[in-house]
Amino acid sequence: MSDAIYTDRIEETLNAVEELLDDAESDLDYDNNGAMMTVKCTDGSQIILTRQPPVKQLWLATRTQGLHFDFDESQNTWILDSDSSLLRDHLAAAFADQTDEQLDFSNI
Repeated sequence: MSDAIYTDRIEETLNAVEELLDDAESDLDYDNNGAMMTVKCTDGSQIILTRQPPVKQLWLATRTQGLHFDFDESQNTWILDSDSSLLRDHLAAAFADQTDEQLDFSNI
């Protein structure tokens, strides 16, 4: 994957997460400084998405784990590098666990 395509995929993903959070009927706050998006959860914990350009990955940090995702162009989605599970599923689980909210990440 070229650097330009990687950047496009990251931008699309972070923008989609931002849109979902903006549209959700919740009081979740987030900061996106370009390299990292931090969601402040109601329980005081954080969910963090970070770009990793050198390895062309997207990293997800939750209260309980740190996960590394590669973009799979054939599936047009981010998959976990260790078992090919989907970013959208891990995001849904993290938000359910840390915010008690059921958010639909199916478009991520």
